Amino acid sequence: MQICQNPNCSNPFNSDSNKFCVSCGQSNFGKLLRNRYRVLGLLGEGGFSRTYATEDADRLNAPCVIKQFFPQFQGTGQRTKAAQFFKEEAFRLYELGENHTQIPRLLAYFEQGTSLYLVQEFIQGKTLLQEVQEKIYDEEQIWQLLADLLPVLEFIHGSNIIHRDIKPENIIRRTSDGKPVLIDFGGAKQLTQTSIGRQATVIYTLGYAPTEQMAGFACHASDLYALGVTCVRLLTQCLPLQDVSGQVKDPIYDAMNAKWLWRERLEEKGITISEELGKILDKLLKHLPTQRYQTATEVLKDLEFIKSNLEPVALKMVSIPQPVLPPPKVIVPLPPLKTFEFDVVTVDTAGREVSRMTRSANFFAEELGKSVTLEMVSIPGGTYMMGSLEFEGDADERPQRQVIVEPFLMGKFPVTQAQWRVVAALPKVNQTLNPNPSKFKGLDRPVENVSWHEAVEFCLRLSEKTGRDYRLPSEAEWEYACRAGTKTSFHFGETITTDLVCCGDEPKSKFRKETTNVGSFEVANAFGLYDMHGLVWEWCADPWHNNYHDAPSDARVWEIGGDIHRRVLRGGSWNFSAELCRSASRSWNESDGGLRICGFRVVFSSEAIPKSQV
Repeated sequence: MQICQNPNCSNPFNSDSNKFCVSCGQSNFGKLLRNRYRVLGLLGEGGFSRTYATEDADRLNAPCVIKQFFPQFQGTGQRTKAAQFFKEEAFRLYELGENHTQIPRLLAYFEQGTSLYLVQEFIQGKTLLQEVQEKIYDEEQIWQLLADLLPVLEFIHGSNIIHRDIKPENIIRRTSDGKPVLIDFGGAKQLTQTSIGRQATVIYTLGYAPTEQMAGFACHASDLYALGVTCVRLLTQCLPLQDVSGQVKDPIYDAMNAKWLWRERLEEKGITISEELGKILDKLLKHLPTQRYQTATEVLKDLEFIKSNLEPVALKMVSIPQPVLPPPKVIVPLPPLKTFEFDVVTVDTAGREVSRMTRSANFFAEELGKSVTLEMVSIPGGTYMMGSLEFEGDADERPQRQVIVEPFLMGKFPVTQAQWRVVAALPKVNQTLNPNPSKFKGLDRPVENVSWHEAVEFCLRLSEKTGRDYRLPSEAEWEYACRAGTKTSFHFGETITTDLVCCGDEPKSKFRKETTNVGSFEVANAFGLYDMHGLVWEWCADPWHNNYHDAPSDARVWEIGGDIHRRVLRGGSWNFSAELCRSASRSWNESDGGLRICGFRVVFSSEAIPKSQV
């Protein structure tokens, strides 16, 4: 599908074979926006914009959302001004999305033809409008919505931003964690000292906007009013206002008498709510902004007061979701470790082998099922310099720092499809697992196409079965294990070739275009680990951080300040270049799936190993 760039086109969708738009006859379109984004369908339109469901061809068709803005202007000056406003919106979205997990991240913005485009993260889930069309919210769900959304408003208001269009259509409940995500910041307004008290462009949705916003004087309390309207709509399933056609028979607001009717609508449906919730909603919905809550913080304080002073109500009202914890850590004695031998190779800068030596390491084999074992290699503790110097890699690999690592055990190979299948058949802990998720089939090939949450579920099930605390490696443990005492770009040296790893580099004649069996190159690093470069991206436990500033000096999982919806990937992959397979190279993916080209290997700490065998 391709879309017409003419803002006045009544039907912009065209088949890929069309050279001219079937609706308006223009030819200013191509198969991919910016030679990258493929349009799948229209999500919505209004004013001077359209929003499309798209996929990113440069990220293996990962889903995303594109907003097309076609401002109506005359002359170069007005066009420049419109482009500047668009750029300011992009910066606002970038800053907000990068710093709060309940706001979509901005992925790109650009101009093409006469239109301007924003590319945003795709949020998988239903809007609250879709939810309320299916069922009425109960009081407990309203309390929870307030508890989840008010901190988001507190954050954006703290950045001097007013959303100006809060309504059920602009809140998506994310499937992965059930959290509400606030979308569509196209009408958001930046508050400055000079703009306070000045009339602004009037942007609102009728019924959700208070009178001061409709007059062009939106403030923080205006967003809180819209949140209140959203809550009473969810409680009643009724629209705020009667429309001009008269089809809305039971609105929750009487515009002629300036009176809220939501309590009457609840009585008609035989629904009662607590006095405490009623007081909060009444104050959110006051007509005069001075009589309303002035900040989201004030509302949160009232919620906290009710929670602490009215315990029976509070327990019903606000159920803060608790993270699912792994099983209690148990120490199960290991059998005596065995020794295995392996080849370690060093190459020159041209990738030619210059030395090969045989080394040995300790391991044990965890029995998973019939003829299926998981070989775990003993990794000694030590210190190393994590990250890259200025002349190597990207800024997210810096600043380089020394890290202290305790001994642990790590999978000799990435988890295979045979191992995955056995563990996927074990009893469920938190979620179901597809026993055959991989695109490239083979029992000895690495499992891929699994999300971070699915990898964690694998570890939880394996821990239940074995009594050992299996988990994903921390990012610091992963790089330490990959380097195995080396300081070069790869544990082989400063370069690699497709004779040594499965990656997507030239020459094309050796680009395999798929995964290989684990260990098929028959060379390991000095710790005895195979396939640490290339083959599949490997999940780490850590949330994504943009750099290593304030990172811990030990190898624990770095939880503080990270984006929990993006998790770290390491090692590169069969279809990525050697540059991204370096020991220090790092990337990320959405924890609930994203590109779904990822695998993993497991670790556990080594308390149960006799000191003599570490």
